[in-house]
Amino acid sequence: MRYLLNLYSPETYDIFSNSQRTITGFRERQRKQANGVLPGDRLLCYMTTFSRWVGVLEVEEGPLTGQRFRFYKGDPFSVQFRVRPLIWLPREKTIPIREDHVWNRLSFTRKHRKGSTTWTGPIRNSLREFDGRDGGLLEDVLGRQTQNGIEYPFDEKRYRRLISRAARLRKGGKDQPIPRPEPVPRPDPKPDPVPRLRTSIKTQAQLAQLGSKMGFLIWIPQGDRGRVEEAITQESDVSFLDTLPLHYNHKTLKTIERIDVLWIRGNSIVRAFEVEHTTAVYSGILRMSDLLALQPNMDIRLHIVAPSDRREKVLAEIGRPTFAALGGRPLAERCTYLSYDSVSQIMALPHLDHCLPSIVD
Repeated sequence: MRYLLNLYSPETYDIFSNSQRTITGFRERQRKQANGVLPGDRLLCYMTTFSRWVGVLEVEEGPLTGQRFRFYKGDPFSVQFRVRPLIWLPREKTIPIREDHVWNRLSFTRKHRKGSTTWTGPIRNSLREFDGRDGGLLEDVLGRQTQNGIEYPFDEKRYRRLISRAARLRKGGKDQPIPRPEPVPRPDPKPDPVPRLRTSIKTQAQLAQLGSKMGFLIWIPQGDRGRVEEAITQESDVSFLDTLPLHYNHKTLKTIERIDVLWIRGNSIVRAFEVEHTTAVYSGILRMSDLLALQPNMDIRLHIVAPSDRREKVLAEIGRPTFAALGGRPLAERCTYLSYDSVSQIMALPHLDHCLPSIVD
């Protein structure tokens, strides 16, 4: 599997968003590159002009014979693929490339000043291949956004104006190319719409510090890494794994990589933590159950970490009948609840480097 770039203008993003999202296309001059695209490759979708990551598409078939979908009358995107939309974000939740947790971790942006355009080479042409780590990071960040639902300020009037202008130009007989990325002023950050989100990042950081003090290797998903690093207290020395030293199939590894905190010793996961901050407290439990369904013989301790006022909700969800028999044992016997306050209390204990991980129990 490779990660490849798929550029969208505001207009083609809008048209694709309102379609069945099963066909994407490229220009005829890109046919040679397109012939090398294989089923299973993933297209990382980027909206030009607004400089935002918008989704992930998985290639199912192509290049197709004949043009199956038209973005507009006479469009030039004749080299087409059948795709499956893994992630597609509404425009107010699309992720600006200049957000710290993206910019500071991508290999082609992190060494550049945010106001410059010297970094734009890798996103100038569709079907350019990404480094695997960059691709995995972007897929993880976009996947997290479907769960967290953070909104970023979006200039709706400008968006509609650009779409209208493109339509007018086409009626005048001009086939306009997709706009290239241009620098845009970074808006003032919008206050976090979910106050507990900051607390959840702090708790992730505490769990990382706690595991590190006990001698474990620590995994934090790439999409959370930057914010968690910022929340680590200065006196702590925590090194995060860049890759998981685990030997599982691809599907299992993709599930494991999205778990909020892992404590790892050697080639084994010892403890896994999902830090919940939503009212549903459901996504983390599903991820734990998915992991056990994929690897029923995996012997690890699982923990759902949530605010104290969500305790009963967490326990009720863990005890649902759908989770009653995973690998022959109910999820409730393999997964426990841990409050934010409990994590803070453990962190305040002396001599944590001499404690056993069972202190969490």
